[in-house]
Parts: sequence; C-alpha cells; structure tokens
Amino acid sequence: MLLGAVLVLLLLGGAGPASAHAALTSADPGDGTVLQRAPGHVTLTFSESVGLRDDSFRVLDPGGHRVRTGEAGRADGRSDTARVGLPAELAEGTYTVAWRVVSADSHPISGAFTFSVGRPSTTTAAVDTGPSEDPLTATLNKVARYLSYLAAALLIGIAAFVVLCRPPDASALRRPLVAGWWTLLGATLALLVLRAPYEAGTGPADALDAGALADTLTTRPGVLLLARLALLAPVALFLVRMGRADRHRERRPLTAAVGAVLALALASTWGAAEHASAGIQVPLAVASFVLHLLATAVWLGGLVALLVTLRAAPDAAAVARFSRIALVSVTVLVATGVYQSWRGLGSWQALTGTTYGRLLLAKVALVTVLLAAAAVSRRWTAALATARTPVRQLERERIPEPVPAGGPPPPEPDPAEPEPPAPDDPSTAADALRRGLRRSVLAEAVVAAVVLVVTTVLTSTLPGRAADEAARAVPAGGVLPASVTTIPFEIGGSGRGTVQITLDPGRTGDNAVQAVVFGPDGALAAVPELRLSFTLPDKDVGPIEARLVDRGGYWSANTLTLPLPGTWTMRTTVRVSEIDQVSEERRIRIER
Repeated sequence: MLLGAVLVLLLLGGAGPASAHAALTSADPGDGTVLQRAPGHVTLTFSESVGLRDDSFRVLDPGGHRVRTGEAGRADGRSDTARVGLPAELAEGTYTVAWRVVSADSHPISGAFTFSVGRPSTTTAAVDTGPSEDPLTATLNKVARYLSYLAAALLIGIAAFVVLCRPPDASALRRPLVAGWWTLLGATLALLVLRAPYEAGTGPADALDAGALADTLTTRPGVLLLARLALLAPVALFLVRMGRADRHRERRPLTAAVGAVLALALASTWGAAEHASAGIQVPLAVASFVLHLLATAVWLGGLVALLVTLRAAPDAAAVARFSRIALVSVTVLVATGVYQSWRGLGSWQALTGTTYGRLLLAKVALVTVLLAAAAVSRRWTAALATARTPVRQLERERIPEPVPAGGPPPPEPDPAEPEPPAPDDPSTAADALRRGLRRSVLAEAVVAAVVLVVTTVLTSTLPGRAADEAARAVPAGGVLPASVTTIPFEIGGSGRGTVQITLDPGRTGDNAVQAVVFGPDGALAAVPELRLSFTLPDKDVGPIEARLVDRGGYWSANTLTLPLPGTWTMRTTVRVSEIDQVSEERRIRIER
C-alpha cells in the first residue's frame, strides 16, 4: 500500500512544479516603464508574506553585467514586500531585475522584469531566472512530504488506537509503530537537507553544501523541521512507556493526556508551515489544519491498527470502540474540511477553474467513497458485536452435566436414532464476520492512502483564492502582465516615430495607462497632444476614452475601466504640430 501510494504521488505530483501561495501583485518600477531619473531601489509587493534569500535580487545593466546592489530587505517593515537598493547613478538604458523569494507556505517563487532609464536600449540583457524548482529535487521533496504525513498518521493513529480502544494484545502493533517512527525521522531529515536546493531550484547534490544547510536552520521552515526532529525523542519515550501503562489501568488517563500533547505538538509543525500559515484568518486556519491532520491520523492510523488487530488478536470490543472514535474523526474532518475549502477557494468559479479546485473535487469524490466504505465497515462491526456470544460459554452448554459418584452411568446413544443437528458454530460465524470486516477496512485504508496523496499535492498547489488574486494582478511566475503595444506613425517628411503604450494590468476592470512617444532617432519626443480610445466591436462597446495627461516626458492616465474581456480596438491619435495629426489602430486582447 505504501509503495503504491508513492507511485501515485509521483504520477500526480512529479510532472510539474509546485504553485506557491504567494503571488506578485506589484513592482516599483513597473515592468516596461521608462523613467527620466534612476530609481533608488526596486520594491516588490506580494499577496502574502515572503521569505528573503541572499540571492533574492539580481539586477543586470543594459550590457548584461550585474549591478552592485545593497542587501535585500523590506519596505516599511512589511513582511509581504521585498526591496533592494540601487547605486546612486545608473546609466541610460534598459535594466533587467531577476528575483527569487520563498512563499510563507515554504514554496519558492521567481521571475523577472525590465525597466528603462532615460530611453530603452536597443537590446536588453538576457536573464534566465531558472525554474522555480529542480524536477528531481522537487520530486524527492514531495515524496519525503508524503512519507512524513503517512508516518505521522501511523504514529498518532496507532498510538490512539492502543490508548483509546484498549485491544487485549497490542504486541502486534509494535512493528508498525516503530516503522512509523523511523519513517518520520528519515523523511524529516530528508526534508531538512533538501530544503536549501529546493529553495534555490538546484539539484539534490547541493544538499551536501554545509553552508547552505546552516542557512536553512535559521529559516522558519528549517526551525519547524528541527522542532519536529526534537519531538521525536519524547515520542519514542512515550511509545515505550505506553506499553507499560497499558497493563496498569490507573495510568491510562495520564498516558492519554501526554499522548494528546505530543500529537498536538507534532501536528503543529505542519500547521505552521503549510497554506494555513498564510492568507486570511491565520490563527483559525492553523487550528483547523491541526485538527484536520489529527482526525486524519486517528482514522487512517486506526484503520491500519484495526487491520493488524483483526489478523492477530481480534476483539469485538476494541472494534466497537474504534467505530465510535472513527465517527468522531469523520465529523471533525468534515467540519474542518469545509472551512479549509472555503478559505482556499474564495469563489465557486475557482472550484472548476483552478487546479486547486479540481484537486479538491477529486479529494471530495475519494472521501465520499471512503465514507461509503466506512459505512460498510460500521455495519460489519455492528453484526460482529451482536454475534459475540463467548465461544467458551457455548462450549460449556454442550458439556453434559457431571454425574455424582456411584450414580448410574449416562445412557448410551442409540445407534439407530439419528443424531440431532448441531447448532451453528458461533466461532465460524464470527470468523466470517471478521473476514468481511477485514476486507472492508482494507478498502478504507487503500482509499485513505490515495486521499493522503491528493492532500499532499494540494498542499503544494496554489489555492483558488490566491490564484484569483494572481490572475487579477501578476502571474505566479512573477512577470508583470502589463500589456505593452508599440505603434509606429508617420511624422510628415521627418520619418517615422513610435508610441509605446502600456496597460497595467491589461485585464478587465481598472487599468493604469502609460504612453511614451519616441522620435525617428529613438529619443523621447514631445508632442502637443496624445489621445487614446478603446472599442469592443463584438459587444458594441465604446469608444472609451483614456484621459491622458502630459507628465513631462510621458503621458499617463491613472484609471481606465475596460468592463468586458475580448479583442479591443485601440485607436491612438498623435498630434505632431498645430495642424498635423496621425491616427493608428491596433487590436489587443483583454483577459478577465
């Protein structure tokens, strides 16, 4: 079951990079802007808080040489910003900014954009921001994440089964408990050493860099992984003492309390590092995530414990207790799952229009199958409980009454008289019920393992709410979605000029407009008037005028509202003298 789940994880999660929670919402200077004066710094603003790296910014001059910048920091102390200082004097031309940060939910994101000082360069520096993730490193990271989830479910769920369901013989459960502990230890160590190459987008070989590992230990994800490792020592001690406490009934409440504290602490190391740690209602989201993870562990780990118990030392009372605990776990799962779905989606459209929503639909379908299998298991449990007449008692009923000493011997059976039919063997009926319950529980465990795979992929996928924010602002890759259009026009007998028009963000709704006029020699040109209008012929909308204002070197309008998506006709009119003007049209695509 473990190997099959890992293969499913590779198929679902190994094909592409993870989508992080944070999305770039604005940059100053903006992508493609032409500035009269060199800016003092570059500032990026994101939809969520981000972590900075030593190489969070690379600024290249027009010739492709790296510009000496200051250390990356924050703007006004805000955790959702990244800022780097620039030299006092920047030469004329186009500069390229490549950036890389780590989202609050531990996933790296990167991108690049350009801005110009004075006038754009004829050529710009080519910069490769690299992939957000190295494919092999990302795959190993996802496998380690899944194994850590699975191991936590085994540890917490089997321990809860032993403490709460009180099977008569828990010795068969020691091996899966030990396997879960060692798997969690190995997976956590793997996540820790892979953290540096995962953030940098490099291969697994970079995990051997001691300096990078030391830097990882000072970051929030690294600290949480260290905390998880530290908790494994008291967890091991608890598992040893749990077996002894099981033989002393008066110690069970204390054992349950200590186990609950350790389980809560372990689950919190995931809650503080996943999607719940960023976005809206963070405290409530983290609490909901921790409860969701604990309920999943109690159910999934309990199913594994129940399978082992049914094969080794079946006990109807323990099965009945687990059935009641599983019902509580399902209730918690549904309540926390509904809240997390609402928080992650943000809208009904995101349910089918985003990868996160489609994965969530797949998880809901699998959970529905899981609940159906659980209902079947619950019926088998009820049947087993009603048919659990002690076999020894039934055997005693078959033993003839003892005859007093000296009394007459018992009568010999008449060979000619047919023997009355024996009643149904209760042990055979109970065995049949246990076999049916085992098959049903096995089906539950297999589906639950696949649900855990989808859950792992969901934790690496951009939530629908964040995807909607990114679509309205900036793609997750980081390149600003400003629509830049260059329109040439004739200037009488002087030659041809161009107008560079930028729509930001180039989507439906409010847009900012910036227009720069260049003369035949490529230098900035001053014109008496510049007009801009937009028409959507398919919907008979427009013309909508952009009220451009001369800003001394460029023209701009702070707000232009384009209400509908579609192919718009943009008409530009340039008045080059008191009596001469020229108009040109271009078709541009406006997305929702």
